[in-house]
Amino acid sequence: MSEIDYLLRPVGRVESPLTDAARAPKQGDEGAPDAWLVFEPEFAPAVRDLRPGTDVLVLTWFDRASRDVLTVHPRGDASRPETGVFATRSPHRPNPVGLHRVRLLSVDGLRIRVADLEALDGTPVLDVKPVLGGPHER
Repeated sequence: MSEIDYLLRPVGRVESPLTDAARAPKQGDEGAPDAWLVFEPEFAPAVRDLRPGTDVLVLTWFDRASRDVLTVHPRGDASRPETGVFATRSPHRPNPVGLHRVRLLSVDGLRIRVADLEALDGTPVLDVKPVLGGPHER
């Protein structure tokens, strides 16, 4: 396989009280506090139609993750068998892209308050996509 470089440019960042990966929930529905997605001003047109009460998928870049990990003990539990990282939700992986389903709680300009986001404070946001309820939505 040839080596190709891809450039990903964050559209914003996470503001969260979560600062320590070891103490953060493993998944958003495991007690993650409300957090904010804060977008760069140049992306204001992309944010304008997001509405409270909707669910979206947020893609993040786990910038503090190890990129050389290929196998893990699921959920960090050494009693569980080592598993290929692509069969887990581990943040440590060759391309540490995070995928989070969150509920939009409020929108304040370029700041969107969300529920169920387990990403750490400062995590780069790569993209936001709506959760589709039907086969032909947007």
